Amino acid sequence: MLKEGDKAPEFCLKGIDEKGEEKEFCLKDFRGEKLILYFYPKDDTPGCTTEACDFRDNLSQLNSLGIRVVGVSPDSTNSHRKFKEKYNLNFTLLSDPDHSVASAYGAYGEKKMYGKTKMGIIRSTFLIDEEGRLQKAWYNVKAKGHVEKILKELKI
Repeated sequence: MLKEGDKAPEFCLKGIDEKGEEKEFCLKDFRGEKLILYFYPKDDTPGCTTEACDFRDNLSQLNSLGIRVVGVSPDSTNSHRKFKEKYNLNFTLLSDPDHSVASAYGAYGEKKMYGKTKMGIIRSTFLIDEEGRLQKAWYNVKAKGHVEKILKELKI
């Protein structure tokens, strides 16, 4: 697990931007601005949709603080495009099919679901500062109410 003050692991992933265009994004592309990088298990599932729509609905408050929002899941860019269109998501979604970036952030590992242990995405969110350092790390978050908690911690 990463902790506050750690250098955020570098990455380059394909994704769908705010306008629905597919391109490659690297962490270095976000230098000079704050970034919320959040990891979620799967497009268009109940919890992930709740979390994505909460980020969508609160994006203007986060943007007013100079914070960009980027979601990451193992889903394909085609799946991300459909998810974005269906729910009018107004932020970038990145595709991490081999879980390499999620693993680097400690957001992939063993999870217990319905009494069974399996490998998967651990719902996690990171606030990365302008220099690429972790300002805050939230692990094992609950989808419902998570964005509200972030806003409270940022004192909005």
